[in-house]
Amino acid sequence: VLGLLVWTLIAGTEYFLYPAFGWVMFVAVFYWVLTVFFLIIYMTMTYTRIPQVPWTTVGLFFNGSAFILYLIAAIVDASSVTKELDSHNYNSWAASSFFAFVVTSCYAGNTYFSFISWQSRTLQ
Repeated sequence: VLGLLVWTLIAGTEYFLYPAFGWVMFVAVFYWVLTVFFLIIYMTMTYTRIPQVPWTTVGLFFNGSAFILYLIAAIVDASSVTKELDSHNYNSWAASSFFAFVVTSCYAGNTYFSFISWQSRTLQ
């Protein structure tokens, strides 16, 4: 939900005039789609029918890459928000920056728990 909020706040503006917001949009939409995809896989328990895939490793790499790229996108988003660019879009861009950092912290926590799960699987 928070990732959806990030990209809808930016999509409602003229973000295409500023390349930095294009990068944030790419990261937010890309990881939102992948997160929904993995959510469906886990809710339908499809992962139990595909035992060849190391799901704990996939989860660790997915969450780790989401954390790193979302952190970069959040920093780019925050550094690109200025009143001088376009005061009409300032509030939406500032809110998207805040929520990008919230999503980053969520992916960081999920990366930690994925690492713990991955580590316990490799120790067995």
